[in-house]
Amino acid sequence: MGVYLLLLVGATTALTDAAAACTAWPVCGDGFAAPTTAAGWLAVGHRLAAVVVGLLGVATLVAGLRTGVSRRVLGAMVVAGVLYPVQAGLGALVAVDGAGTTLSTVHLAVGMAIFGGLVLALAWTLESDTGDPTDRPQERPEPDLPSERPHEPVVPTDPVERAKATANAYFRLMKPRLMWLLCLVASAGMALAATTSTGLSPAVVLATLGGGVLSIGASGTFNHVLERDIDRRMERTSDRPLAVDLVPVSHAIAFGVALAVASVALFAWVNTLAAVLGVAAILFYSVVYTLILKPNTVQNTVIGGAAGALPALIGWVAVTGSIGFGGLLLATVIFLWTPAHFYNLALAYKDDYARGGFPMMPVVRGETTTRKHILWYLGATLVAAGALAALKGLGLVYALTSVVFGAVFLYFVVRLHYEQTESAAFRAFHASNAYLGMLLLAVVVDTLAV
Repeated sequence: MGVYLLLLVGATTALTDAAAACTAWPVCGDGFAAPTTAAGWLAVGHRLAAVVVGLLGVATLVAGLRTGVSRRVLGAMVVAGVLYPVQAGLGALVAVDGAGTTLSTVHLAVGMAIFGGLVLALAWTLESDTGDPTDRPQERPEPDLPSERPHEPVVPTDPVERAKATANAYFRLMKPRLMWLLCLVASAGMALAATTSTGLSPAVVLATLGGGVLSIGASGTFNHVLERDIDRRMERTSDRPLAVDLVPVSHAIAFGVALAVASVALFAWVNTLAAVLGVAAILFYSVVYTLILKPNTVQNTVIGGAAGALPALIGWVAVTGSIGFGGLLLATVIFLWTPAHFYNLALAYKDDYARGGFPMMPVVRGETTTRKHILWYLGATLVAAGALAALKGLGLVYALTSVVFGAVFLYFVVRLHYEQTESAAFRAFHASNAYLGMLLLAVVVDTLAV
């Protein structure tokens, strides 16, 4: 995480300005003078932090050699160690010659390679220390659910209470727990796009978020309809409105269609491309993920992450009218975060998914492999978030938020490797939510502050 801190702070506009205030090496002035401005002190502080992190890296490599780590772990650590002085040299060139586009890109890429090598070393070490080599189920699970039991919906006789129960049932069909995070994704997309376009307005924000809420509701409703039979027999979902016949199927379908039409209408008011992406998001989650990916492939979570990434593109398109690099990069962060997030839930509900016949990662590949993949995707998410830090408008607020909450997420993932309990999986799951939520909030704060 020390390497990651250097990576993100070095990628921000704030530090680029600081480098211009201290264009000598290793300190300022003639190379040995103390800085005279706050920006200069920031640049020197970055260099001193790089020395401290470099010493920690050497200590880690020495510890690995003394304890006899595996060849692949040692190899990853050696690669990171060899690249570190190269990175320091590139940093000196950036300070002395200025941060040109090519040099800055290479500097960032080498930093990501160092961080990636350390993540691989950590993942392989944890796999060796905590993994179960016999945990290698490869066969697709066969459904082993109890027979469907008749349900008598509990509907209050009092008209007011009945209206409340019905309203709550329709509200649950919309999967409201997903709304806050996906709306925050769209908000971050809009805020990021506002740094390159003047198309952001209160009306666009309201229409985009309104369309987003309705599209999530439509997707959730169709998901309830399509999975109602298996929901009745799975412990985790047996109390859903359609599973207990609280809402008629025909009414749920009509409700979903109405939400979808209203959603597309709002997106179309913003622009045509936003409407097209809105339709794609509803169809992808409702049909592609629910009917094709989820019951048929272990990569359902990975590919299905596209559904969560689309709101980032919709937010960007709502402001700019076109798909741009910033929107794609933010969508990539969400796409990579999804497995690191959802695999924790899959671990917690492994037995229920197995009984349902769903080929989730821990069911098909085992818990050891799943925990390793969580760490891999977390590392990939942090790398993508580091690349995002180089975009215009993002500064130290974003960088420090990503480092702090990324470290918290990493901490709970490492604990999951050692504890291997349902509660540890839920803690890592909640840490993933906190990380993404705060990261997206930092995007909004940093960009709009500019």
